[in-house]
Amino acid sequence: MKIENSIKNSLFKILFITIMLVALFGILKNPKLSLNSASSGLLTWFNIVIPSLLPFFIISEILIRLGFVDFIGKMLEPIMRPLFNVPGEGAFPLSMSIISGYPVGVKLTSRLRQEKLLTKSESERLISFVSTSGPLFMLGAISIGMLNNPSLSPLIIYPHYLGSLTLGFLFRFFKKNKGTQISQNKKSIFENLKESYIRSTHTEKSIGSLISNSIKESMNSIILIGGFIVFYSVLVEILFATKFFNYFIIFLNKFFSLDIDLIKGIIAGIFELTTGCKRIAATNVNLLSKILIINFLIGWSGFSIHSQALSFISTTDINGRLYIFSKFLHAVLSTFYGYILYLIKYKNYITPSFMGEIYTMESFYYLGWPFIFTSSVKLAISITFYILLSSILVSILYKIIS
Repeated sequence: MKIENSIKNSLFKILFITIMLVALFGILKNPKLSLNSASSGLLTWFNIVIPSLLPFFIISEILIRLGFVDFIGKMLEPIMRPLFNVPGEGAFPLSMSIISGYPVGVKLTSRLRQEKLLTKSESERLISFVSTSGPLFMLGAISIGMLNNPSLSPLIIYPHYLGSLTLGFLFRFFKKNKGTQISQNKKSIFENLKESYIRSTHTEKSIGSLISNSIKESMNSIILIGGFIVFYSVLVEILFATKFFNYFIIFLNKFFSLDIDLIKGIIAGIFELTTGCKRIAATNVNLLSKILIINFLIGWSGFSIHSQALSFISTTDINGRLYIFSKFLHAVLSTFYGYILYLIKYKNYITPSFMGEIYTMESFYYLGWPFIFTSSVKLAISITFYILLSSILVSILYKIIS
């Protein structure tokens, strides 16, 4: 077994080195293409990723360090444990991921594991279904910006989240006997709140250190994400510019009898989600095929997102290969649910759709920054409030019933 793993690791390293050498050669051969693609990735990171994700990262980090997540975990245990076989703390990364998108759910799950609020098996169950895209991306960027038809958004959004929840239910049986049972929490809400706060004071001694450490951790994560976005933006464009890769695409075209642009879109999406979806939306294929492939790519999320997620997972003992496997299952389930929803409701509704005008960023957009940032802050605070309110109501109802 050790020899087989060693061979697999060696082959993976050889493949990785080969891709890096091809990318390096492509950068040297096409410096202008590399510069343009890097600039595009950098602008996406600055104009969209920083203002939209940074508030979620900072607020989430503060709440974890304050003991808020530990508190709601005690309250939501009666729901999360029977459904997904994870502690109540799992509701926090699930909710934040649904609202903000990749890679918030994985980052928060990794942080909860670092804080020992989750066991290894619980973390692996949780991480299988809390890595989701955000509704704003699926509605704004995909349905409106790329497909030019916002009424199609249910065919993309519903299958994606149904696939996620299905995974959560299926993975509840993963290492089933290695989780804890529902704790019989007989303490009052105020006692639980006090206990969680006392626990948090063991790690943070002052408000100043709490805020500074949260900002530092969040900025490190944002910079890391920016690096991956720029790297994969360059890699995808360089690969498509190489003759060998184009020969490979022609081979796939002849072997599977698929449109070349469609193949390029799928391959691009496997590496980088937004680029792939944009290419798929522009292809000359029927609308249902576009939607199903886009559903697959959003569920898969791309190696760019995987690299970001694995960088957080690597700080824990969570199995990264299990995460990759769960994302493939998520892609398959999202495609399946999309087709089922089409048969049930949209079969007589779908009409041909043409490529809409997609906004491409050509400069740093400072005016949009405050709006996106403040909107993200409002969303993060709102979802925190709703989680708190829901956890209290669940705790009260559970005590009444039991």
